[in-house]
Amino acid sequence: MAASSSSTPNVFRLREESRVELKRIMNSFDGRKDLVIDPKLMQQLDRIANVTFLKKECEVDKIFKLDPLQKAIVGCAKRLYLVRPKISNMKCIADQILLEKSYKEERKYRIVMVPRKLYLCEMILEQEGVFGYCEIDEFHLDLVAVDSDIMSMEIPDYFRSFFLDGELSWMHTVASAIQNIQKLMGLIPNRYAIGRGAKMCFELLKRLEGNRLVEPDYSKSEIGHLILFDRDIDYVTPLCTQVTYEGLLDDIFGITCVLIHGFVEFDINISGKEQGAKVLLSSKDVLYDDIRNRHFTNVFDLLKTKAKELQTLSDKRHGLSSVTEMKDFVANDLKNLKQEKQNLSYHIGACERIIEMKAKADFEEYIQTEHSLIEGSSLRSCMNYIEDTINKQEQLIGTLRLMCLLSLTQDGVPARDYRNIKTWFLHSHGFEHMLTFYNMKKLGLFKEQTPVFQSTKPLPKMATGIDPLAGNSNFKALRKRLNLVPSEDVDLKNPVDMSYVFSGAYSPLSCKLIEQCISREGLEEVTKSLIGGDRDTCTAEVQLKTVRVGKGQVRSGPAPAKVVLVYFLGGCTYSEIIALRFLGKKTGYTFLIATTAIINGQSLLKSIVERPLCPNYNLP
Repeated sequence: MAASSSSTPNVFRLREESRVELKRIMNSFDGRKDLVIDPKLMQQLDRIANVTFLKKECEVDKIFKLDPLQKAIVGCAKRLYLVRPKISNMKCIADQILLEKSYKEERKYRIVMVPRKLYLCEMILEQEGVFGYCEIDEFHLDLVAVDSDIMSMEIPDYFRSFFLDGELSWMHTVASAIQNIQKLMGLIPNRYAIGRGAKMCFELLKRLEGNRLVEPDYSKSEIGHLILFDRDIDYVTPLCTQVTYEGLLDDIFGITCVLIHGFVEFDINISGKEQGAKVLLSSKDVLYDDIRNRHFTNVFDLLKTKAKELQTLSDKRHGLSSVTEMKDFVANDLKNLKQEKQNLSYHIGACERIIEMKAKADFEEYIQTEHSLIEGSSLRSCMNYIEDTINKQEQLIGTLRLMCLLSLTQDGVPARDYRNIKTWFLHSHGFEHMLTFYNMKKLGLFKEQTPVFQSTKPLPKMATGIDPLAGNSNFKALRKRLNLVPSEDVDLKNPVDMSYVFSGAYSPLSCKLIEQCISREGLEEVTKSLIGGDRDTCTAEVQLKTVRVGKGQVRSGPAPAKVVLVYFLGGCTYSEIIALRFLGKKTGYTFLIATTAIINGQSLLKSIVERPLCPNYNLP
C-alpha cells in the first residue's frame, strides 16, 4: 500500500489548485501566446499540466525551453516566460528582448517567476534596460502530489543552495507550501522542527501566520502533526545502498516524476522495444503497489506467482464455448490481461538486471563494507577496501559514499588516515576535487577526527585489540540509544522492524527520530538523542495532546488526527518513505511525506562534487 491508512487526506487537491492558478495566470495574458519555460521547471510543471492542457485551456501556441544560446525566438505577438527567479534567467530573457527590439519587432512580454518574484530579479531587468517592456507576475507553485502519500517541490538544488551555500530564498517557499496545505486541510495543531533549517522555517511559518486574534479551530484539522526535518541531521541513510524494489529502481534506473506518478525508463534489453519504454509507476497498479515496498529478495518469487496467475487467466480463453462468452472476455479481460502481462515482463526484466548487478563480487563486498561501517566493526578492513576502490579508479561517487560513511559513523577520520585517503583520491581522480573535499568538510560529510591524544606512530595495517579507527562518535551513541542496528536477525519476508529496508542491518536514523516525536509527544527525548542536546536545533509547539494514564488513554480535549506530515528539507530517499509507511502500519498513524526533492546517495553527492572545466566530463 502506498499509504498506511484509508484515512489519508487527498493530497491531489494540491494539484488541482495549482492547475486552476496556472490557468488563471496564463489567461490573464489575453490571446494566443508563446510559452518559454525554464528547463528546471519542466518536471514540476509536467505534474500539473500537459501540453494539451496548455494549448487548449491556456491558449498557448508554441512552447520553447529557455536557452541562453538562443538569442531570438520567432513566434506570436505575445510571449510568456515561466522561470525560476534567478539572475542568469533574467539576463537571458533581457538578451532576447533587447535583440528582438533591435529588429523593431512589436511583441508583448510577461515574466512569471516561480514560486515568487524577487526584487533582485526586477533590479536586474531594470539594469539591463528591459523592465519597461515586460509585465512581472508570480506563480506560487510549491508542493505537487507525486503519489497518494508523497508530495515534492522538485527542487534538487535546495540541498546545495541551503546547506552548502547558505542560500535562504527557498525557506519562504517551504513555509508558504505548509500554509497552502493548512488552507486545504485545516490548521496543524502539533508542530516539531528537527534541525537548524527546520527551526528557521518553523519560526518563519509562525511569522507568516501572524498573531491570531481568535483561538484557532483545530476541529477540522485533517493532519495532527507536522515534523520538519533537516537533511543534515541524518546523512547516513541517503548514503546507504537501497535494497527495497522501489529504492533499487531509483538507484539503478532512476525514477522520474511526471504528472501524478513517476515513471522509469527501461532500455531495449528489458523492454524488448528498439527505443526502450517508459513504464508508469503508480499505486493504482496493483502489481507495482504490491512489490514496491518489499525487500528485493522477496520480489522475484512474487512475480513468478503472478506470472502463473496470468497464464491461468490467459488459458481461460481456450474454454470459451459461445460467442457471448468470447465477446465478454475480449471486452472485460483481454485488454487488462495484455497490459498486466506487459507490466509483468518489464518488472521481471528489471529484476534480472538488478540480480546481474548484485551477483558481481564487488557489489557484495561493497554492501558488506557499508554494513561494517554502520556496525562499527572491521574498520581496518573497510579502510583497505576504500583504498582499493580509489586505486582502481572505479565508481567515483561510490567511493565517496564509503568515505563519507566512514567519517560519519566514526565522528571523523583519524588525521593520518584522513590525509592518506585525501592524497590517494586526488592522485586517482584529479586535483580539481580539492573543492569537493572542501564542500564535504563544510557539510560535515568527510572530516578529520579531533584527536583525543596526539599520536606520532602510524596506524597498524590490521586492527588488534581496540580498533585504532574507532573514536568517540555521536553516531555510535545514537546507534545504541535508538537501537539503529537490530540485535536480532530480521525476517525480510515478514518484517517486524523498519530495518528491513536495509536488509536488517540498519534502521534509518531519520525515521527513528520521527518515531520518537510521535511516541513521546514532544522533542525532549529527541533532543537528548541528538548528542549534546543542542536546543538551537530543535523546537516544538504542541496544541493538542493525549494524556496517558496507566495502560489506557484519557484524552484532554479533542485528540489530534493520527496523520503526520513529515517535511524533509534537503530531500528524502525512497527507503525513508518505505520505512515511514511501515511505521504507519505498526503504530496506526498515517504518514504523508513532503520533500524538496526525492534523492539518493548518488544525486546527493553529485550535487556537491566540483566538476573539472571540461564540457564532455561525466561523473561515473
